[in-house]
Amino acid sequence: MPVIKYPRVRDPLFYEWDRKAQKCGLRHTVYAVNGDQYTGEWLDNLKHGKGTQIWKSTGAIYSGDWKFGKRDGYGSYSILDPVTKEYKRVYTGWWENDRRGGRGMFFYPNGEHYEGEWSNGLRSGWGKMHYKDGSIYEGQWLTDQPNGRGMLRLPNGNRYEGGWKDGKKHGPGKYFYPDKGQLLEGIWVADIPKCGVLVDFDRDNASAPTQFPLPEIELHDPAGVLAEARAMLDDSHN
Repeated sequence: MPVIKYPRVRDPLFYEWDRKAQKCGLRHTVYAVNGDQYTGEWLDNLKHGKGTQIWKSTGAIYSGDWKFGKRDGYGSYSILDPVTKEYKRVYTGWWENDRRGGRGMFFYPNGEHYEGEWSNGLRSGWGKMHYKDGSIYEGQWLTDQPNGRGMLRLPNGNRYEGGWKDGKKHGPGKYFYPDKGQLLEGIWVADIPKCGVLVDFDRDNASAPTQFPLPEIELHDPAGVLAEARAMLDDSHN
């Protein structure tokens, strides 16, 4: 009796093609349809582990940690200078869910830079900002603005220590004038001192002391904000 041989059942070719296309583990450079390229580790067809991504449209490059297709962990992001054709570092630090999150250093195009904490891509937490004019702010941040307690030091040596809200001096604070040997202590509201006392603290050793003693400064306040501000100042001392 003849033996009948049936052809072996095989999966369609596209199943084999799909299996080969599923990227997992370390891969050489993989090019996307838009020209972007990635070299590094994969998991279940997603960038996962260590890897480097180059965006064709901008020339920007990220090298660091990935998690399920997103920048997550420690990494560095740089852009290509159109003039020098060299890479300029923009951010080095921690990432969460494809955004800056944790501690990191960011370099702005105008030469300013920030070093500190981030959340959802914004400066939030404790950080230090170096401004283009030479000023330095160090303190608390919230959603990209100084918010909470912090100190601003100006290029001439004057400095403010105290409360901040939405990027402005707000609440109890002290403003030092080292060149005059004087100190203004009071309450600020939206960058404006509402009440305070200006006193000498080191006039004898100041480089440019004032010639006359300064009286107590109180601004006219018919709305009653002054009394409220004084209460805030008293509470801050307790």
